[in-house]
Amino acid sequence: QICLSLVKLLFYLAHSPLGSIVLLDFQPRQFVMVDGNLKVTDMDDASTEELSCKEDNDCTLDFPTKSFPLKCSTVGKCEGINEKKNLFNAYRYFFTYLLPHSAPPPLQPFLSDILNATGDLRYGINETLKAFEKVLHLYKSGLYLQKRPLLLKEYISLKGFRTVEVEDYKCWPSYSHLGCLLSVHSAEEAAAICNSQSQCQSFIVTQQRTWTGRPLASFQSSPTDLIPDVNAVVYIKRSASSSERL
Repeated sequence: QICLSLVKLLFYLAHSPLGSIVLLDFQPRQFVMVDGNLKVTDMDDASTEELSCKEDNDCTLDFPTKSFPLKCSTVGKCEGINEKKNLFNAYRYFFTYLLPHSAPPPLQPFLSDILNATGDLRYGINETLKAFEKVLHLYKSGLYLQKRPLLLKEYISLKGFRTVEVEDYKCWPSYSHLGCLLSVHSAEEAAAICNSQSQCQSFIVTQQRTWTGRPLASFQSSPTDLIPDVNAVVYIKRSASSSERL
């Protein structure tokens, strides 16, 4: 969410009515999340000036660990230097830390492609935004889910109940510090996740939603006390010892 919001912001800066705007003091502390969108807190160090040049050799974009040769345009400006400077800073301050583990395994290769392409500046901001929106579409639609045996049939479903929230085993990247709370596309995907975790014996798909509209599923090592909830369904492994209680 943070990276996509940042890319949308940089897309706007690259195509602003004032021209391409560069953030000269590009640091994480310069940004803040407001209602799910990343905002710049200080525009004092923003500039529309693009580096003047006479030849391509005048247009090297230098960073502490990398340098990129750019073209000198016919009007004597280094082509796209503001856009590319913003994008590489987004790569080194945000993408490298947030992208590698922020998606289900089938989507991670797509994020790796974005990471590598922006790290080498092979993508401009237009291509980067398009790549992010493709990943978001796959994520929200569930199209990334690989065809696999249906696992939900291995679970007993108890409609009209939910489990009491208690501290349980942890997983990454959990939305709760009390236990394992993950975003899922469906109960079928939750069953696959539960099967992949040795501690998991039951799960419930909650009414909570993430920013993408996907529900959160709570995974537990053993079913705790059940309490009535007309909107809930508890899924318990048929092999779980707790099935004897049923």
